[in-house]
Parts: sequence; C-alpha cells; structure tokens
Amino acid sequence: MVIRRATKADAEIITEHLFLAMDEILYAFIGMKDKKKAKTFLHYFVEKENNQYSYKNCLVAESEKEVIGSLNIYDGQQLESLREPIIAYIKTHFGIDFNHEEETQEGEYYIDCLGVSEKHRGKGVGTALLKFIIEKYDQKTVGLLVEEGNPNAEKLYLKLGFELVGRKVLAGKKMKHLQLKPKVKE
Repeated sequence: MVIRRATKADAEIITEHLFLAMDEILYAFIGMKDKKKAKTFLHYFVEKENNQYSYKNCLVAESEKEVIGSLNIYDGQQLESLREPIIAYIKTHFGIDFNHEEETQEGEYYIDCLGVSEKHRGKGVGTALLKFIIEKYDQKTVGLLVEEGNPNAEKLYLKLGFELVGRKVLAGKKMKHLQLKPKVKE
C-alpha cells in the first residue's frame, strides 16, 4: 500500500470515501436526505481548490493502482476561509443559511474525514492513513471528532495515542474531540 497526496483525478473516489464517513452530516448541510444531491455537492468541492474538502487537503491510500482509502486534513486555523465557499454554495443552491458548528481550532491540524472502500475495511487501511499523518505531523497537534457511539473508531484513535479533550455537537450529532499532541524531542 502506498499513501500519497491526492490529485484532482482522484476526486471521484475521494468523494465516495468521504461520503461513507459523513453521509448524515452532508444531509444536514444540504437540508435533505438525498444521496445523489449530497454526493454531487461533495464532489463539486473535492474537485475544487481552496475549500475544506478539496483534493488538495486529501491523502489517499492506493493498492494495486486502486485508491482504497482517503483522508481529509487541514490546518484548523484556516477553517473559516476554507468553509466560506461551502457556506455560499449552500445558501445559493439550497437556500439554507448555513451556520455550522466550529469543529476545529487554531493550533490543530484537523482530520475532517477518513473513509475506506467498503471492500477494504478491516484490513488496516484507515490505521495506515492515520499512522502516516501521525508521523508526518509529529511536531503538530492533530485533532479529530469521533461520534459518540462509535466505539471501534474511538478505540483505534485512543490506541494510536489520541486523547479526549472535549465534546462537541456537529450537525446534531454528539461527538468526542480527540487530539494527539506533538511528540517531545529528546
């Protein structure tokens, strides 16, 4: 398995992976439970630059020339500017005044989404992507939200060194905010 920076050509499969991780949240964004519209909305932003879901903010795991997992990460300090085009799009296309909760913060590199193809789940793809991030950002604080009631994901994050730092509500879902603090150099 190879982990690499995503390219625009990966946008379609990244959309599929991120959708698996956040379908209910996307439905809340667009104000309806419509899988096709939610995926179209997400794909629009994955293909573009300068937004939180952009392929530029993604890594992919590839095996035998197939992208089998995707991870979306960005500097939490940039959330407001990365979210601006999304807010404008939702207002224009769905007529919703989007005022989403702050899911990250300054001083944190935020793992927004992690998705793995259904046929590759349970094979260590998500763990490999997380370990890559942990190594790459070893001198940074890395954070993520995990839904309360998702003990398998939470167990994995805790095993990798993440710690509970708070709780948040995101699109009506109760979430635990976990962080991995920078490694202290000896």
